[in-house]
Amino acid sequence: QASGVQVADEVCRIFYDMKVRKCSTPEEIKKRKKAVIFCLSPDKKCIIVEEGKEILVGDVGVTVTDPFKHFVQMLPEKDCRYALYDASFETKESKKEELMFFLWAPEQAPLKSKMIYASSKDAIKKKFQGIKHECQANGPEDLNRACIAEKLGGSLVVAFEGSPV
Repeated sequence: QASGVQVADEVCRIFYDMKVRKCSTPEEIKKRKKAVIFCLSPDKKCIIVEEGKEILVGDVGVTVTDPFKHFVQMLPEKDCRYALYDASFETKESKKEELMFFLWAPEQAPLKSKMIYASSKDAIKKKFQGIKHECQANGPEDLNRACIAEKLGGSLVVAFEGSPV
């Protein structure tokens, strides 16, 4: 059943900006988000952007060498989160960039947290129209390149974030 949790406007705006990729100048592209983590507000009534938990495209290669590894390290060890990740990958035919939606629900998270994140997932997913790839991860082992490549297209994927799979 739905939890009645709302989704903050800023969450929708970030998704729209990541999805549309309407940036044109190199400066705008640098400010585009590569990854963003969302959490529940302290009163558990709204899904909000987690402060300081994002990677900008401009950070990659400057302050962030491996964006996916950095993304995984930003996730809390003992609590749930939602996240959007702008995945760059290559198939045998072409290079692609597609958004992935993550539900992070680690084993050590409190049961109450797992339940509210699981029951609120539909609220945030409804706002994220057109996402093709979804991944529920219950621990770091679910967030390795091979697992992600599998979600993005299985054996067709030859590289993820510039590294062979």
